[in-house]
Amino acid sequence: MTSNLSKLPVSVLIPARNEQANLPACLASVARADEIFVVDSQSSDRSVEIAESYGAKVVQFYFKGGWPKKKNWSLENLPFRNEWVLIVDCDERITPESWDEIAEVIKNREYTGYYINRRVFFLGTWIRHGGKYPDWNLRLFQHKLGRYENLQTEDVPNTGDNEVHEHVVMSSGKVGYLKEDMLHEDFRDLFHWIERHNRYSNWEARVYYNLLTGADDSKTIGASLFGDSVKRKRFLKKIWVRLPLKPLLRFILFYFIQLGFLDGKAGYIYGRLLSQYEYQIGVKLFELRKFGGQLNVTPKPSQSSVEPSVTTH
Repeated sequence: MTSNLSKLPVSVLIPARNEQANLPACLASVARADEIFVVDSQSSDRSVEIAESYGAKVVQFYFKGGWPKKKNWSLENLPFRNEWVLIVDCDERITPESWDEIAEVIKNREYTGYYINRRVFFLGTWIRHGGKYPDWNLRLFQHKLGRYENLQTEDVPNTGDNEVHEHVVMSSGKVGYLKEDMLHEDFRDLFHWIERHNRYSNWEARVYYNLLTGADDSKTIGASLFGDSVKRKRFLKKIWVRLPLKPLLRFILFYFIQLGFLDGKAGYIYGRLLSQYEYQIGVKLFELRKFGGQLNVTPKPSQSSVEPSVTTH
């Protein structure tokens, strides 16, 4: 048990909904934080009970559609008592080595935020190849200075109430990189992985659509071939969305070019699922383009077919 004397002046933010399988390990891994908020979305399982048993403060978020979603709403509204916030998803763990590093870096006034690298585990295997590592995310920052970018996807149905793959934009200060990794491992089964990515593909299709239609990106991190790794990925995505045969290319890129085959059977399955995911994005992008930027559209009947005929007597 971590003593109160060793608590660090960091507030942890954990967005949650029906995460009873992942929360115990996640909460145990952030016990060194002085304050823990679990922002729940009316979970129907034991998530709230588990969070409270670990001493976390549970806040309910009621999504009404639109912007902001859960993380940005939390950054705007939670009464953090610390300057620094660390955002951790339920399927992520912060290692003791990471906490030791965090204890040192938050003393450095030169930086206002830090990227943390993630090790993604799938079927019990660390996916080290296929472009999944390194996987930098800006998660530790001074909460008054950081907000998630708006990619204009808030009206996309069936994506949930939490930001998907948006990145944090800092209003001022320098951003550094931590040496120690966080761990990403979902303790739920493949059903949940596939269900989650079905929702994510709605979001990705809108991101593709916005890129192809030249939507305003002034509220995003931007895209630059000569920027950091996140901005380079965003730049390359602008090229990627215009390529044909993306499901096949996604598998070839992951499994052969980026050496995903070195991760064994788990790497092969992961690559096949990513190819399937890319296909889902593609057909939903087709739907968006066919129906003027709307998903799940049922064509409206013509006016003549719905108006009753008038009979004179």
